[in-house]
Amino acid sequence: MRTSPVAARLAPLILAAALAALPALAAAQGAVLPRLTMNSVVASTVPGNGDINPYGIVQVKRSTGRLVAGNLLISNFNAASNFQGTGTTIVQVAPDGTVTLFAGIDAGNLPGPCPGGVGLTTALAVLQSGWVIVGSLPTTDGTAATAQAGCLIVLDRWGNAVETFSGRLINGPWDMTALDGDRQAMLFVTNVLNGTVAAGGAVVNRGTVVRLNLRVSAFAKPRLEAITVIGSGFAEHTDPAALVIGPTGVGLRSDCGSADDCAEQGEDEGGSTLYVADTVNNRIAAIDNPIGRAHSAGMGHTLSAGGTLNAPLGLIVTPGGEILTVNGGDGFITEVSPGGKQVAHATLQSGGAPAVAGTLFGLVFVPKQGIYYVDDGANMLNLLHH
Repeated sequence: MRTSPVAARLAPLILAAALAALPALAAAQGAVLPRLTMNSVVASTVPGNGDINPYGIVQVKRSTGRLVAGNLLISNFNAASNFQGTGTTIVQVAPDGTVTLFAGIDAGNLPGPCPGGVGLTTALAVLQSGWVIVGSLPTTDGTAATAQAGCLIVLDRWGNAVETFSGRLINGPWDMTALDGDRQAMLFVTNVLNGTVAAGGAVVNRGTVVRLNLRVSAFAKPRLEAITVIGSGFAEHTDPAALVIGPTGVGLRSDCGSADDCAEQGEDEGGSTLYVADTVNNRIAAIDNPIGRAHSAGMGHTLSAGGTLNAPLGLIVTPGGEILTVNGGDGFITEVSPGGKQVAHATLQSGGAPAVAGTLFGLVFVPKQGIYYVDDGANMLNLLHH
């Protein structure tokens, strides 16, 4: 992604008032960012075929097949041509910087429908049973005019594509988070292509968040049992530099633990919250009861807006419930408390220089290590740490 007009217009308007007040908030009890003051380069994310533009990042929890616990999987959105929506690789990076290719997906040999082919997005998850799921929003020439609906691609522990999830509710899967268990899993996926290509750059309020309920095991590929729209009406539009701008990062807070536990306990209203980076509207939205919800919550309610948010993109929730999000409009990362206060912010760096607008997407928080994040301008994995 590169700098967008939306971000450029927002930047001068939202920063000045907030910066003076944030130093006191930064010391808030439980805040993560004030303790992390150093940026280090971990590794290049470019595999042997030259794919660039790293987007999604997720940590492996269990070793199985080619997956190594503690390593990071990173998806690439662009091929070596630098056309967006044409990347086909997922690399695996160890904390010491060792890089290996986990998967190279052949668009001509997919195990199921994926309209348009392969262009791997920020939507990336790895289940404890060893299945890796990645979103595809493909183009043929890197422009929004050729963007198609894509799909979610399921890979086994060896990096082989084994099935796809597609259809009318999967339309440009852009980011994803997962709630996992031994028998069940839930995927929460943002979609950004509902009416955007036809609108020719105009904003349409049709972005969605969907929940996929899966039956999983280590021995049989995941089975899709249900798909439900739990959020809708999010602003989205195509963009010459960014391809598409719409609801991006998603992070889940749940009190019931695993997907198995949630199913057994019958998760009720208020027991979980899904946070969504509403990029166009420069806010963090909250959808209540995303686990048990049977109908759309619309755009949810606003948890936080303005301040040091500047077209938020990647988003995660820490084990302590803090929300961390990186900006598309500048090189900031912002921390938001569960109550909605912006308690801290920091400037991220890549190769010793501040990250620039449009280069930040996926991030992962690892206790005792810090925050791993990708810079798609430098094609680097970085670490914000003590």
